[in-house]
Amino acid sequence: MPVTALPAATVPAASVRFDRVDALRGLAMVWMTVFHFCFDLSHFGLWPQNFLGDPFWTWQRSAIVSLFLFCAGLGQAIALYQGQGWARFRRRWLQIAAAALLVSLGSYWMFPHTFIYFGVLHGMAVMLVLVRLMVGYGRWLWPLGALALALPWLADILLNGPWAVAAPWFDSRLLNGLGLISHKPFTEDYVPVLPWLGVMCWGMLAGQWLLRKHPGRLSRPLGGVGRRLAVLGRWSLSYYLLHQPVLLGLLSVYMWLKA
Repeated sequence: MPVTALPAATVPAASVRFDRVDALRGLAMVWMTVFHFCFDLSHFGLWPQNFLGDPFWTWQRSAIVSLFLFCAGLGQAIALYQGQGWARFRRRWLQIAAAALLVSLGSYWMFPHTFIYFGVLHGMAVMLVLVRLMVGYGRWLWPLGALALALPWLADILLNGPWAVAAPWFDSRLLNGLGLISHKPFTEDYVPVLPWLGVMCWGMLAGQWLLRKHPGRLSRPLGGVGRRLAVLGRWSLSYYLLHQPVLLGLLSVYMWLKA
């Protein structure tokens, strides 16, 4: 069963942070920064790597995105637990949507042929709404999450086989945000609704289960490195928008000095 808003006396204040969730998000930020720094080194020709085909890099990318979206699902579970309504959800959603637009504009300026039109923030904006609407499904979200993970695999088989005539439609920019494609688009970042919606659903359900059965495991404070990661995790959206321009700027200066 889903976690619903609790009586006022038992619900933590909406401003209370869950350090362990923030730290997990902060860990994803650090991992992402290292990954993007390596990508930027390759982009400048300082350390050529095959980020599109080498499993060492492709699996890392999948793991980083999974961690981000799992944390987003945990965050929705906490928001419901704290009784946060649609008004607060809408404010945060608008921030994410605006950030996604900035990513598209910035990437178009740098990579006009492979700009980001449906990356992690675009996908997250869509998936957050869907997860919020599906919260009443309760435990049914476990199999629905599994279905979301499996559908792109099935679509790949069908669109490269008996349904090949429909492949150009599903592969177009108009529809490939669904994730039911025969070939991945050539873009700097691509995080479609499927299969990633399944990861966010499972994150929310895991958070609901923990808050119902073991609430202390999420709310217990951290120290040392964990606390520093938690601080970073609280500023994840701002950090996400700034880290690549900073890395690219520093490497551009290095290349200019080196020339």
